[in-house]
Amino acid sequence: MNNTVDNPEQPFVPNYLLYLLAAASEAASDRFHSYVRSKGVRVPEWRVLACLTDTDGSMVTELARYAMIEQSRLTKIIIQMDNRGLVTRRSDPKDGRRVRIFLTAEGRALAEELVADAKVNEQELLRSFQGDQGATIKDTLRALIQHLESGQPGVQAKTGNDAES
Repeated sequence: MNNTVDNPEQPFVPNYLLYLLAAASEAASDRFHSYVRSKGVRVPEWRVLACLTDTDGSMVTELARYAMIEQSRLTKIIIQMDNRGLVTRRSDPKDGRRVRIFLTAEGRALAEELVADAKVNEQELLRSFQGDQGATIKDTLRALIQHLESGQPGVQAKTGNDAES
């Protein structure tokens, strides 16, 4: 169904799941990301710091997925963070071709401060929900991510060949 003057159904975009997910993420992140930048840390750097608090010693490929940053871009960010003394790069002792990323003492202190602040920010956000709606939303999002990453069948993008069907 098209949304036109002749068909005043609900508009598409503000009711589209992918828009809602992105808009909610952006709105929820804006204030905290401003805070992160005020600490002299760019948002992609914050993601790396946060991820390394969970998985210090990650390989770049793992870190790229977890931090949601394209690998070649992440490599440049890590070099910059290494130059600033926030992370260090070391060869994997089991396979010297692989590089693992570790927090330095300075990086760990900054990461722990920001993660603690992020947890406070999250609690403030979750308090805006009634009852256990915040926990329910988090569980629902985890389930959605698991479903999407499992490769279960779903709506596939149409290719040129599909147009004729």
